[in-house]
Amino acid sequence: MRLLLAGWALALFATAACAQDSYHPLTNSWSTRIESFTDSSPALAPDGTIYFGTFHGYLWALGPDGRKKWTLKAANEIKSSPAIGSDGTIYFGSRDRKLYALTPEGKPRWNFKTGAWVDSSPALATDGTIYFGSWDKTFYALKPDGSLKWKFETAGEITSSAAIGSDETIYFGGQDWKFYALTPDGQKKWEYKTGGPILSSPALLGTECTYFTSIDGNCYAVNLDGTFRWKLQTGGITQSSPVIAADGTIYVGVNNQLWAIMPDGKKKWERGVDRMIEAPPLAMADGSSCNISRQGLLLDMDPERAPKWGYYCEGYGSASPAVAPDGTVFLSDRGFFISAVRTGIGLAKSSWPRFRGNSRNTGNIVDNPVGN
Repeated sequence: MRLLLAGWALALFATAACAQDSYHPLTNSWSTRIESFTDSSPALAPDGTIYFGTFHGYLWALGPDGRKKWTLKAANEIKSSPAIGSDGTIYFGSRDRKLYALTPEGKPRWNFKTGAWVDSSPALATDGTIYFGSWDKTFYALKPDGSLKWKFETAGEITSSAAIGSDETIYFGGQDWKFYALTPDGQKKWEYKTGGPILSSPALLGTECTYFTSIDGNCYAVNLDGTFRWKLQTGGITQSSPVIAADGTIYVGVNNQLWAIMPDGKKKWERGVDRMIEAPPLAMADGSSCNISRQGLLLDMDPERAPKWGYYCEGYGSASPAVAPDGTVFLSDRGFFISAVRTGIGLAKSSWPRFRGNSRNTGNIVDNPVGN
């Protein structure tokens, strides 16, 4: 009853702020207890399996109906979001300093040891190379068999998850205040200096530019040749990563506000919410955007920021919800659950509609709803 009343209280807040009365609260279609908090963005396999990690160190696999298929225990917390390869292999990092590869049945294939936590989510190249960063200040490229292909050292920890462009260039940010572009053989193409650490992960606008934020309080657009396009002062210090709508609008969490930014770098609008927004938003197929704050209200808004629907999950972290093709949203709920919420609206057909670009979390633009 307390959860129901809290959800309705937040629904009334959204309704009161809306000029129309089309807002409605949603309920979940199922909810599975996972016995742990999760801050890992779920990955969805083509067969509907849902993969995610937990702070108790388990990688979970749930069926599309919410039933547990299997779990695998790492030696420490899993904040990294899993990525699913074209052959079904699941890749993820752990705070036990390793990157893991598992079969779709949950059997270990290999693991690779680094010098520190692996919170960065792996990006998967079309040739099978796996890219990720570590708190040991190193960016790694592994071969499909788990052996080292190359590594690139930086001056700061790497928690930003890489994006792969259509020409196989790899983009990521570091806590050394730099944004990097590397060639597929590990050579630096260019770097772009910001005024603070980069915690967010990049969103690629086709073959044009990349968007990312820094805790220097700016949202950046940098052309893919490394030249400056624009920057917008937001004052934001959260790790929320940008996403791109079908019309080119950029959505990003800025402290306790959701911002909509036009492709030329001008702010379109902002909407305040109840708590900090750490999770990346979602760009939806009907032109709306979803955001979720640490309070736990998943709120969908139309392109003019009017609330459409919401779901209250009583507290949240920084993970991006996953969206199935039929519009079912999977997200952490009430601290110890994963829930499915049916919305009927899928992801936008854009070059980067969610964190990691696509539902398999590959971070590769060629796998996104509109590749380039």
